[in-house]
Amino acid sequence: MADKDFEYYLSLPYKIVLYPSPEGGYAIEIPELPGCLTQGQTIEEAMLMIEDAKRAWIDIALQDGEFIPEPDSINNYSGKLNIRIPKSLHKSLAERAKQEKVSLNQFILHKLSAKS
Repeated sequence: MADKDFEYYLSLPYKIVLYPSPEGGYAIEIPELPGCLTQGQTIEEAMLMIEDAKRAWIDIALQDGEFIPEPDSINNYSGKLNIRIPKSLHKSLAERAKQEKVSLNQFILHKLSAKS
């Protein structure tokens, strides 16, 4: 889209993070829009408040000519990850995968998934 206006940014699926506030109620933020955060006494109120905060954040950024980040998309990730590991770790992982009768890739994927 060549002309990214207020409605364009408002329609983007930004990630919203909600967590209980130590003072009571809930804090809520949009991490991809730095400083876009608010709070509410209930989850419903917090959700309404973050929409107002998002509108204000985008409006001010557009007025000031500031960069507005777009949401990170899963399409930005290929699913491939190349890393260098010590030969001894490679050997150990390969041996454990063989014992489990799975590929090294499947074994590592299982171990990573179990930790996330």
